[in-house]
Amino acid sequence: MKSAILALDQGTTSSRAIVFDHTGAIRAVAQQELSQSFPRAGWVEHDPQQIWETQLATARRALAEAGLKSGDIAAIGITNQRETTVLWDRKTGAPVHPAIVWQDRRTAAFCDELKRAGHTGLIQQKTGLVPDAYFSGSKLRWLLDQFPGARARAQRGELAFGTVDSWLLWQLTGGAVHATDASNASRTLLFNLTTGTWDEELLQLLNIPREVLPEVRSSGEIYGETAATLFGSPLPIAGIAGDQQAALFGQNCFTRGMAKNTYGTGCFLLMNIGSEPRPSQNQLLTTVAWRLGGSTEFALEGSVFIGGAVVQWLRDGLGLIRSAQEIESLAASVPDSGGIYLVPAFAGLGAPHWDQYARGTLTGLTRGTTAGHLARAALEGIAFQVADVLEAITQDSGIAVNELRVDGGASANNLLLQFQADILQVPVVRPRVIETTALGAAYLAGLAVGFWKNRDEIQRAWQMDRTFAPQMSRADAVHRRQRWAEALNRARDWEEHSSVKPAGRQ
Repeated sequence: MKSAILALDQGTTSSRAIVFDHTGAIRAVAQQELSQSFPRAGWVEHDPQQIWETQLATARRALAEAGLKSGDIAAIGITNQRETTVLWDRKTGAPVHPAIVWQDRRTAAFCDELKRAGHTGLIQQKTGLVPDAYFSGSKLRWLLDQFPGARARAQRGELAFGTVDSWLLWQLTGGAVHATDASNASRTLLFNLTTGTWDEELLQLLNIPREVLPEVRSSGEIYGETAATLFGSPLPIAGIAGDQQAALFGQNCFTRGMAKNTYGTGCFLLMNIGSEPRPSQNQLLTTVAWRLGGSTEFALEGSVFIGGAVVQWLRDGLGLIRSAQEIESLAASVPDSGGIYLVPAFAGLGAPHWDQYARGTLTGLTRGTTAGHLARAALEGIAFQVADVLEAITQDSGIAVNELRVDGGASANNLLLQFQADILQVPVVRPRVIETTALGAAYLAGLAVGFWKNRDEIQRAWQMDRTFAPQMSRADAVHRRQRWAEALNRARDWEEHSSVKPAGRQ
């Protein structure tokens, strides 16, 4: 009798592996930090080999800490940082360049060209996305442009492109499987939501050879087996989903109108909108939630680029705290933010603003401002961005959200979640297991191999930890959001592109 599922959760700042039992409880966790490099302003890169090595090491360690062997594991599920782009040699398996991370802005000028050429409507209609450097299609195009002969090699089938899920699947299977799932494919600017396939017109627009792309498969099926040398015996790999779609599944948001927000490096708010990929009128994204059993469900999504990363900045950049956990007590040392607003637009603004040239701002400083005020403003800045996204999703869907389910590392912060409920004027619900990204990948894999029978069985296992009810008056919440909007406007268009600077500006 197989007793557990192994979930591989490859994120922006770390690789983790979590072992879940049949009740959805965590048996063991292993985590290893991942290095990031910033070779130029606005560029963010990872070492693909380090991604693989840290993920394999944590998988082995998690099994050891759980006291399990490969024979105890029913399947492996993979969830991953999305849009991060890897290009590698099919013969040697060696990456041709560092992975270009989803936060990277090097292709912003090309995306502006697409907008000026009038392609925004076409791209949104087909993909549910907007032309932005966030997505992997423009990153892949840059890689193929960067190296002489790379595009020709890609056309000959010598190179393979993938987001991190495809890279891990390739490595786990010893190069036997080059595939992705529909949720990750839908984040590339190359995938047609209506047909469920790579789109030829978009491939031509971005000059991407079809031969370099992975096969698109469902989010829950047996893609292949691990190489026998990795874990002692082959294990089926049976679930793949991008991290935010996996969290939506892990939060049991199976019904149209249910929504969740994940507080990670960024913040990602998704609402299940059912089986029709309706376009957004508020610059949100329409994305595949998951493809299972031949049917596809969709979600509206708003992405906040800098969420928990602002806490890392306070720790590593300013030295105000020694660990991320200290921010709650520092923020609680003052009754409020003292009138200051921190807009953490370090990598531009995501949904619903989509300003590639916005930069971080701190407004309202006085001589009385303390480190506590700054810490509190940082947490509030996260919550304000989430509120902007939820408002836009509600307008697009026409559905009033009755509760917001939350997860991710920062959801352990009670002060943040209380302020989130206050500013939204909606209850915020934290589950007992907040590792819902990994849990969603485990559920997808487990369903594919019969470890769980159906979604009803999964729903019975989901447990709430705490609900945060709004305590702030609606009038105060409205006022605070108005002041936030004023601070946000001061962050816009700061890093203007040289070609669009007003005449006379030096």
